Amino acid sequence: MSSKKEPELPARPKTRFSRRGFLGVGISGGALGTALLEREAVAAPANVAGPGPVAITLNINGKPVNLTVEPRVTLVDALRNYLDLTGAKKVCDRAACGTCTVMLNGKSVYSCAVLAIDAQGKNIETIEGITSPEKMHPVSAAFWNNDAQQCGYCTPGFVMACKGFLDEHPNPTADQVKHGLGGNLCRCGTYMGVRAAVLEAAKAAKGGKNG
Repeated sequence: MSSKKEPELPARPKTRFSRRGFLGVGISGGALGTALLEREAVAAPANVAGPGPVAITLNINGKPVNLTVEPRVTLVDALRNYLDLTGAKKVCDRAACGTCTVMLNGKSVYSCAVLAIDAQGKNIETIEGITSPEKMHPVSAAFWNNDAQQCGYCTPGFVMACKGFLDEHPNPTADQVKHGLGGNLCRCGTYMGVRAAVLEAAKAAKGGKNG
């Protein structure tokens, strides 16, 4: 009985990557190994606040306000629960519905997606700062004229979003208004009134002139 010698397989080429190293790269997003990320994290300067309450100062509607909150407190919770500014509503708490919209340095933002501690040093505008029963903002007046609210719960967020939109697009088309306010939801379905209100407010800002 003859014995045959098994053919020798060619040696695998040596590479710089091991199976474990490859898995590490894959888990970390395909760009950096976990060890490198850990070294960078250790080397990065740490500005840690908390976990207990810390003192912060917020510039709200042109006035500095001092309060003490835990670092995890969002801006909408700080406004509503610590400062009694309840115009911004907390509904989805997932930056999806727009009822908590405020202005941050002139831009519309979801205040449920901003930590209060991160809003320091920025100009915060809420519905309470731009309109009142005695002096309505042009957007608020246009909402009234066009019946753009029913239950009114989402209205403050819509007004702030509309103000931010008009600040950037003072002469919008109807189609631009429709797409520009896509981040705010209304369960009552008053979208047609809201869009008409934005166009009216834009016209009022130009002295009632078209174009």
